[in-house]
Amino acid sequence: MSARLFVGNLPFDVTEAELRELFSPIGPLSYVFLPVDRESGKKRGFAFVEFGDEAQAAEALRRFNEQLFRGRNLAVSEARAKDSRPYSPAAVRPRVPRLPDAFDSPGPADSGMRRERRGRDEGRRHAKPGGRNTRFEGPAKKGPRRERAGGRVFGLDADEVEEFEDSFEEEEA
Repeated sequence: MSARLFVGNLPFDVTEAELRELFSPIGPLSYVFLPVDRESGKKRGFAFVEFGDEAQAAEALRRFNEQLFRGRNLAVSEARAKDSRPYSPAAVRPRVPRLPDAFDSPGPADSGMRRERRGRDEGRRHAKPGGRNTRFEGPAKKGPRRERAGGRVFGLDADEVEEFEDSFEEEEA
């Protein structure tokens, strides 16, 4: 019966021929797989090798795990099926249902939910007059704003500024 091994921490430029040569003292490999990255097309730094005999795979595991190969320590272990991987919360993301926006076109499925939500919000907004949940009506009316005298006038010469100030004083009087 065949046995598959995972070989990790490989140099990124390793070839299938080099892997076959590395494991040749143990026995011939029946299968070699070097995964590549989908986007870049570069090798990912690990491989799967398969021996025809389980005894050969056990010998390769014992002999080549933590063995130095082209400046790197190999990590050799038994390959696991995809289903038997340990649970990783980052790998499994629950699907979160999307609530309709105010900009969504109302359809038969969500029109009832909108009515329900609108009614619930209206009740909350006016629960306490003057409280936190009331609708914002704007700033309180305090009367007309006072005109502020003073400041700088830009873009005028000194003579024009004097004329402007004189006319301003005449208007006040």
